[in-house]
Amino acid sequence: MPRGKPAGVRCVQLTDDLRCALYGRPERPAFCAGLRPSPDLCGATAAEAMRLIAALETATRLDPPPPEAP
Repeated sequence: MPRGKPAGVRCVQLTDDLRCALYGRPERPAFCAGLRPSPDLCGATAAEAMRLIAALETATRLDPPPPEAP
C-alpha cells in the first residue's frame, strides 16, 4: 500500500490466516516491524486483538471519519 493503510481497511499483505505476508522481509513497512505483541495490543484472544487494533486505528487516524447519518 504505497500511501499507507487507511484506518479500517484490511492490509493487502494480511493472509487468510491473519498473518503478515511480508513478515521478516526487507520490504515490510517500518511501522509494522515496530509493532510488538503485548497484552495491550493483542488481548487474550484473536477477537479481542482485532477490537484493540481497530480502536488504535480509530484513535490515530489522519483522515476524518465519514459523516454520521441523520
